[in-house]
Amino acid sequence: MHKFPRRTALIGALSALTLSACGNGVGSTGGDVIDSRVDAVIAQVERDFPGTRDLRAKSVGMLVMPLITEAGFGLGGSYGRGALRINGVTVDYYSAAQGSFGLQIGAQQYSHILYFMTEDALAQFRASPGWVAGADIEYTVSNRGENVSADTTTVLDPVIAVVFGQTGLLAGASVEGTKYSRIIP
Repeated sequence: MHKFPRRTALIGALSALTLSACGNGVGSTGGDVIDSRVDAVIAQVERDFPGTRDLRAKSVGMLVMPLITEAGFGLGGSYGRGALRINGVTVDYYSAAQGSFGLQIGAQQYSHILYFMTEDALAQFRASPGWVAGADIEYTVSNRGENVSADTTTVLDPVIAVVFGQTGLLAGASVEGTKYSRIIP
C-alpha cells in the first residue's frame, strides 16, 4: 500500500477548496448561464480593447472563456467553462483545466478568448477529444493591458489568445498548457 503524505493531501485539499470558493460557475447548470457570461465578456473585451473587433471579424471561430479561476499553494490548478462560437452562434461548450506544481501561492481570476484564424486550426480544435494550448499560440494582450490590433502578422497565426480582466494575487496568466475539453452543460 502506498502512503499518501499528510502534507500533500492538505495542500491538494486547500487548492481544491480555494478553487471551489471562487465562484467560477462550476456548480451552475445549463448553457444559458454560460452564453450570458460569454455575451458579457465579448462586450467587455470589445469595449476595453477595440482592436478585438477586427480579430473577431477576421476569425473563423472563437472560444470564449468568461471566467477562469486559478489557485495554487505548491500544487495549483485552474478551471473555467465557456463556449465556442462560429458566426456569432454557440456551437459547443468547453471546459478549460490546467494543473501546475512549483513555487506558487495565491489565487486569481481572468478571462480569455481564443480566436481561430484558419479553418484548419478550428477543425483540429473541434476534432480533438482534449486540445492542449501550446507555445504556438500568439498572445495579443499582455498582462499590462496593452493595445490589440489585427495586423497582417497577427492574422497569419492560426490561434490568437487574448487574456484580460485579471484580478487576484497570483502573478501572470497564460493559456499555455491549458486543456480544453467539450462538455455538456
